[in-house]
Amino acid sequence: MLTVMGEGELVELFLRTGRRIRRRQMVLLAPLGISPGQARALRVIGRGEGALRMSEVAARLDIAARSATGVVDSLEGMGLVSRTVDSGNRRVVLVGVTAEGEKVLGAMVSARLEAGEEVFSGLSFEDRDRLLEVLRKLDS
Repeated sequence: MLTVMGEGELVELFLRTGRRIRRRQMVLLAPLGISPGQARALRVIGRGEGALRMSEVAARLDIAARSATGVVDSLEGMGLVSRTVDSGNRRVVLVGVTAEGEKVLGAMVSARLEAGEEVFSGLSFEDRDRLLEVLRKLDS
């Protein structure tokens, strides 16, 4: 049974582990010239079924619409996303991933998996399965 002190350690170790993965992932993403915020936005846009409305991008990123516009501007400038006008409502702008964006998404997935492997390599496959099960419970 965890004590109050053990609970604090649990939280601290959980946060430190997440930071280790993010730091390593940032190192692996550096050659792509993409920031963590841009990477997150590209993942969100790439996960959509087809192009997303700008308002959906902002909502899924949990940021203000003008902030989403800035992030999309930077991704568009890098050739990773494109904007189109919705044929059903010309006032609506849709954002979708380009072919180059798909390549970068693939590299991002590889970087994330490599960063995770470095952190979790000390665990057996059974430990990893148990950790995954616990994290799924926390995420529900």
